[in-house]
Amino acid sequence: MLNVFKSFAKAVFGLVSVKPSVLSGMLLPFCAVVVLHAASTEELRRDQPVVQLGIGDSVGIQVYGQTDMTVTVYVADDGTLSVPLAGPVKVLGMSPTDAARRIEKALRDGGYLVDPHVTLNVSQSLSQKVSVLGEVRQPGRYPISGNTSIFDVIAQAGGVTDNSSSTIYILRPNGGATDRIPVNLKGLSAENGLLPEQNLKGGDSVVVPRAEQFFISGEVKAPGMYKIEPGMTVEEAIIRAGGITDRGSRSRIDIKRNDAKGKPKNRSASLNETVQVGDVIRVKESIF
Repeated sequence: MLNVFKSFAKAVFGLVSVKPSVLSGMLLPFCAVVVLHAASTEELRRDQPVVQLGIGDSVGIQVYGQTDMTVTVYVADDGTLSVPLAGPVKVLGMSPTDAARRIEKALRDGGYLVDPHVTLNVSQSLSQKVSVLGEVRQPGRYPISGNTSIFDVIAQAGGVTDNSSSTIYILRPNGGATDRIPVNLKGLSAENGLLPEQNLKGGDSVVVPRAEQFFISGEVKAPGMYKIEPGMTVEEAIIRAGGITDRGSRSRIDIKRNDAKGKPKNRSASLNETVQVGDVIRVKESIF
């Protein structure tokens, strides 16, 4: 049970190492929670990326009970951290947790400390970046940390434009292939199930495509091209265009839509039918 709780403490509190004396005071209130949720937590953690240390990352090192060893250092060009007493320790490509374990081993093997407990936090990551492309106001590459979400990087890119789709995509290198993960920004979920908010890793690309659109003309107050919202009806499309003018008719509406062969067909439209991609809606004048 103690080992299970250590894993829980790492997952929830971000602790790399916890002293047994501290655990004893925390264990009882959380035992039931650990037993009930251990399996689901492990499933979630398997889906979450591991932050890897890279050259230029700023890292804070703390050694339990050794306040004079608290330092903030950078990952050097050779992939090492300069650790007090232990000297350079290779950490390139390692997670913060694994790097902390390696530092503990270096301190222990060097005879500097008998039982060191190290906490390592990435204060600034220069090596871990994602690309944000498409319908955002400032496309580019942005740094991420272990808790950076999709919404964080989109905010860094200035937010989405008025023409953006509500479904975006994470492109993630996977060996020689690229995984394409759809994410519904409004539903906060992936199409194949709940997507953890902290789901980005270095090398990802976040692509915000242009939304599917329709065109509306005739007797509406603001004719033009508009974004199709999920399940949008002809009546809702008219409202989106400012509503019908005083000269327009609710019963005289045409819609031009491509048939199965791609040929445009013009016909009368009802207010409650669903708008499709590329539709051209025209509201005619009233005959009275």
